[in-house]
Amino acid sequence: MNKIKAAIVGYGNIGRFVLESLQEAPDFEIAGVVRRNADNNPAELNSYKVVTDIHELGKIDVAILCTPTREVEKHAEVLLSEGVNTVDSFDIHSGIADLRNRLNAIAQKNNSVAIISAGWDPGSDSVVRALLQAAAPKGLTYTNFGPGMSMGHTVCVKSKEGVKNALSMTIPLGTGIHRRMVYVELEDGYKLEDVAHAVKEDPYFANDETHVMQVASVDEVKDMGHGVNMVRKGVSGKTQNQRFEFNMSINNPALTAQILVSAARATMRQRPGAYTLIEIPVIDLLAGDKEELIRHLV
Repeated sequence: MNKIKAAIVGYGNIGRFVLESLQEAPDFEIAGVVRRNADNNPAELNSYKVVTDIHELGKIDVAILCTPTREVEKHAEVLLSEGVNTVDSFDIHSGIADLRNRLNAIAQKNNSVAIISAGWDPGSDSVVRALLQAAAPKGLTYTNFGPGMSMGHTVCVKSKEGVKNALSMTIPLGTGIHRRMVYVELEDGYKLEDVAHAVKEDPYFANDETHVMQVASVDEVKDMGHGVNMVRKGVSGKTQNQRFEFNMSINNPALTAQILVSAARATMRQRPGAYTLIEIPVIDLLAGDKEELIRHLV
């Protein structure tokens, strides 16, 4: 079997779990890891090539982008234009459709494939939402996150001037409404009120109730657990009062990483272009023989 050569771009929380998921995948070969600083690497990278430029890894099939959301597009554009497939967990919901369209043009022109927003939400939760809507085309779906750590929101807070470390917790209030509890360690000389203002003005937080609090140590309050409760109540045909519920408790970066690796596999099975996860046949995410999977899962 010709294994899929995958590169990990970025080695933060998600990148570490992507490495573990790739190690357990029978159809992947880890081409290497791209980091801003290739020195002083953790012990688990001793067996792999660590570089600052992805071109040092030679030919690869797919790059798994484990960068902050706001850096995804620039990396994807370069790699797709060079014929390398990409997957990412871009999580600004309002920007997904536009990103897909921009990357689609590049991918089609260069015979490459991008699967964007392939985490758990957006990502696998998006697939569940689509399935629930198929089951009850008329109705409402409420997606309630948490309580737990939001990685995208946490990275956003860490990027603010004066923030030494941060944690953003998502607290569900019901009917898809959430409270953001933000804990920050500040650099010397910075005021909490200035940092709080910058956080609350950011699009990540602007539409939610947000509280920003200073703590002595973020590590003492950090928990990477997260979860979702999704409820749809609607109509199947002309039959009212159809109700479906989906629950999940997870380690946030571990699930994001696993979906990314599954999506990386799926890039090898699509025509050139950019896709969201709801456009990908579910079976393309799975390792193994297609006929056997059908016999086992259907």
